[in-house]
Amino acid sequence: MSPDNIYENNPLHGIGLEQVLTELVDHYGFEILNAYLALNCFKTNPSIKSSVKFLKKTDWAKDKVEAFYLYQYKSLPRADDSQFELPPRDRIVPADQKPGEPAELSFDDAENLRQKRAKKTRERSSTPSNPWGK
Repeated sequence: MSPDNIYENNPLHGIGLEQVLTELVDHYGFEILNAYLALNCFKTNPSIKSSVKFLKKTDWAKDKVEAFYLYQYKSLPRADDSQFELPPRDRIVPADQKPGEPAELSFDDAENLRQKRAKKTRERSSTPSNPWGK
């Protein structure tokens, strides 16, 4: 693969945010997107236009939606640690990894995931910031 097309295997290559969002909403709907991503733009009067406007101004939220697109909708394996540090559009997807079918998602799974994340957050916040206790 030449350096000019190292991003070519990334499903986000060459498609805009509106198309990404349209595909996600058409497949999952705003309710599931809100359940998994917890973004107000999917909860309060959601529309493609208003969501795109918000996501274009909010990089962390755009990255969250684009990562969801790669790993849930396109079912790619999780990126390695060095690639995971990059924004989703900048990640290099190995040539042997091909997009699969969208993951089957449910409100129950979203709630379980939310509880798991909340537990991890509580554990991190209860751990002293200085491991030597000084």
